[in-house]
Amino acid sequence: MARLRIVHTTKYLYNEPVQFNEHRFMCRPRDSHDLRLLDTSLVISPPATTRWVHDAMGNSVVVAHFDDMGTELMFESSFVAEHFPQAPDTSLIEPFAEQLPFSYDASEMPDLARYVERHYPDPGHQVDAWVRNVLARVGNNTLDVLIAITQDIKAQFTYQARDDEGTQTPVETLTLGTGSCRDFALFMMEAVRSLGLAARFISGYLYDESLLGAESGVVGGGATHAWVNVYLPGAGWLPFDPTNAIVGGQNLIRVATARDPSQAAPLTGSYVGAGNAYQGMTVNVEVSVEETPA
Repeated sequence: MARLRIVHTTKYLYNEPVQFNEHRFMCRPRDSHDLRLLDTSLVISPPATTRWVHDAMGNSVVVAHFDDMGTELMFESSFVAEHFPQAPDTSLIEPFAEQLPFSYDASEMPDLARYVERHYPDPGHQVDAWVRNVLARVGNNTLDVLIAITQDIKAQFTYQARDDEGTQTPVETLTLGTGSCRDFALFMMEAVRSLGLAARFISGYLYDESLLGAESGVVGGGATHAWVNVYLPGAGWLPFDPTNAIVGGQNLIRVATARDPSQAAPLTGSYVGAGNAYQGMTVNVEVSVEETPA
């Protein structure tokens, strides 16, 4: 078990006072069998009137409304959580799903249909061809294929952090050969969807479990992270992180689950003011280890 404190700070800067419209912030993880929230706090500046809602996917979202103008907008979310990482038990995969292709049970398909459906055009079948090369090399064992896709994205593409809004299309990522974690997650989603598998986008935080107990206590930082869940009958939704070639959720703290990356943006909103008033933004995520009470 790891007891972690995560502080997620986002700041927007402007060269003159602007009026802030409604903003929506996804920052609160879901309590589950592998994650228990112990403490949470949220600071917003300028002060805002807030309310919490659940979106269509059941994610917690804070909606903020502002009266005051300002030259800086800051959201700081912090929480303490106990994480109980578990290696995925792949032995639970139903025998009929161990080899590709397979069909999901009729009772589950209505709920999985949109996660199986391709969301982005691939007119030249470039993504399809990339996946076929994986199959030609490793065969049709479902888990072997998913592991190979995860590892091949890490090996074949160059990671490049991007502050730009939005996500590259899978074809763009394949053509450029570079991308951010959200670009790689979307590419993998569409790759496995081409095989008839259900995949969803996960946004959250990454920490390096190998450094737990290090003298500094700091085990991760930087920004939010994105990865993929794939649904395998019997085993359920299994996590795959193509950015780091990680299979399993030992180092991942999920916050938002979505059918498409556009539904899981950590912070969205707008302002009223001059078009050139916006000067930029900074995002910082700090993850540290807390002592576990005896």
